[in-house]
Amino acid sequence: MGAGKTALIRGILRGLGVTGTIRSPTYALLEIYELSRLYCYHFDFYRINSPESLEDSGFRECFRSDSLCLVEWPEKVSTWLPPADVALMLEPAAGAGRLLQVRHTSVHGMKCLEPLLATSLPR
Repeated sequence: MGAGKTALIRGILRGLGVTGTIRSPTYALLEIYELSRLYCYHFDFYRINSPESLEDSGFRECFRSDSLCLVEWPEKVSTWLPPADVALMLEPAAGAGRLLQVRHTSVHGMKCLEPLLATSLPR
């Protein structure tokens, strides 16, 4: 908690063009944003105690090729989620900073990261 997950996702959504209020889905479990070419689903599974409780939620339908799913606390429902294409991990760093680790876990994920990898970011 307090690692900056929602702040990171807020930054991603702003970068994708979301201009309105970006809420944390901690209590609602899901916030939906319609972008020009896709839907973005922001999940927060912190309050979920078992993946089985999601079976009848309809959330599984969100994980499709024309959507972007941003998931906080995926480890709480890892047996329920489809495999991720890109994984982002935040870790505490010196002072109040954070270290962001980004890795692709599929060919599609690698293609998504190509523009980022083309920049001169430290690796």
